[in-house]
Amino acid sequence: QVQLVESGGGLVQAGGSLRLSCAASGSMFRINAMGWYRQASGKQRDLVASISSSGSTNYADSVKGRFTISRDNAKNTVYLQMNSLKPEDTTVYFCNADVSLFSGGLYFTNDYWGQGTQVTVSS
Repeated sequence: QVQLVESGGGLVQAGGSLRLSCAASGSMFRINAMGWYRQASGKQRDLVASISSSGSTNYADSVKGRFTISRDNAKNTVYLQMNSLKPEDTTVYFCNADVSLFSGGLYFTNDYWGQGTQVTVSS
């Protein structure tokens, strides 16, 4: 069983910074892409940023130049550094990992999600 545990959310004033962390644990062969998504109440979950196993990154237009995604493969952890936060960044942020597993002599991949962490930016 693979688990993703997020931390680092909270309340910050507009213009401030927060750093989210997400640690993966469990029986894994390899963690492939990791990413951060956000979802407002009643809306779809949208990609914020993603990072491949080799370090290639991708960002939503709304966060380019303000957010930075990184990962520490030795710690199975992905980070999201959020700077110049705006009130419209307020919502729940979810960590995602595409994980390769080995079981019963077979390799397969599964998609896993964290429990979500609230980010609130006050104006």
